[in-house]
Amino acid sequence: MSLLRSAIGTVLRRLRHQQGRTLQDVADAAGVSLPYLSEIERGARRRPPRSWPASAGRSACR
Repeated sequence: MSLLRSAIGTVLRRLRHQQGRTLQDVADAAGVSLPYLSEIERGARRRPPRSWPASAGRSACR
């Protein structure tokens, strides 16, 4: 696991908690599966950069 992925995951999780949203809420809004989003938050999976803008546009976690 890379340090950058871990840091990004921590920020995403913090934002989600601050907004009172569940993993399922954000996964649905971003168009990804709940297990995949969980892996991103844990820093275990890298989201391809070309898909970040589309996911950010669909998710309130910005």
